[in-house]
Amino acid sequence: MTGRLALRVLTPSALALALPVGACLTPRAPATSTTPSATSASPEPVSARALEPPKELPRGGRTIFPEHRLVGYCGTPGAPALGELQGNLPAKAKALEARATLYAGGRKTLPVFELIAVVVQSSPGPDGKYRHRVDNSVVDDYLRAARQANALLLLNVQPGRSDFLTEVKSFEAYLREPDVGVALDPEWAMSGKGRPGAAWGQTTGTVINDVGAFLSSLVEAGNLPEKVLVFHEVVKAVVKDEASVKPFPGVVVIKSVDGLGPVSAKVATYANLMANTAAGVHPGLKLFFDEDTRNGGRLMTPRQVLGLSPQPEYVMHE
Repeated sequence: MTGRLALRVLTPSALALALPVGACLTPRAPATSTTPSATSASPEPVSARALEPPKELPRGGRTIFPEHRLVGYCGTPGAPALGELQGNLPAKAKALEARATLYAGGRKTLPVFELIAVVVQSSPGPDGKYRHRVDNSVVDDYLRAARQANALLLLNVQPGRSDFLTEVKSFEAYLREPDVGVALDPEWAMSGKGRPGAAWGQTTGTVINDVGAFLSSLVEAGNLPEKVLVFHEVVKAVVKDEASVKPFPGVVVIKSVDGLGPVSAKVATYANLMANTAAGVHPGLKLFFDEDTRNGGRLMTPRQVLGLSPQPEYVMHE
């Protein structure tokens, strides 16, 4: 356990070197309405919202499931150990597109860029929170690349000693966009004097629901398509009272199982953790290009992944 934990914690100096510098791309503003003419037959004013075309997902439509299967890469700039999604983003998008087609299984595939936007740290930092938020310029770069690939962008949060809702709300301007969602990493949510890398972190079903309710309010206010909320789970202990997790209007909740190791171990972990899934929560699976293939191991094939029960609706690659 500690080996994997230590591998994924970046030092502040390493992260600072990795982060690009650039101007912030302001998320696009809502469409401007046209003003009704004085000769309009309607005596009632027409709201701007009523005149806007409904916002859709990157590849059309407003609902995630059961039409789509999500297939994604995760990562953050300058940190290969944290996933494929860093470096040449257009090239990574092309590789992801090719991989996603292998998981269609009768559904439309929708690629996902899961940017680790709040990165857990090995030292407390100025505010003692053991986490670093990437600059808006980084989110801008990833959102631009995701849009060029007609993909969703998920902002992954590793909160350290901060809390999930605070970190999620710090990206509210982006979350008001129709193609941006959230992924939570409870194993990095430390309470009290907990230090990342020393033990598993933990969150609760109530906290996940608080994030879901917040996202739902944004969906309603902006007339947005369904928004994705993922929580990653490596062991049962990282989510307390998981049975209380529930979807909210306009929010699709996904549990992504993060078990490591050979295929037999991953299948067993998936079955174990999925047995504890609350009603209305969709299944997901994370594959690890590095950890899963150590000591002669191999990555699960798409056929093996789609043969799992329940069948994963989100397949993430790190």
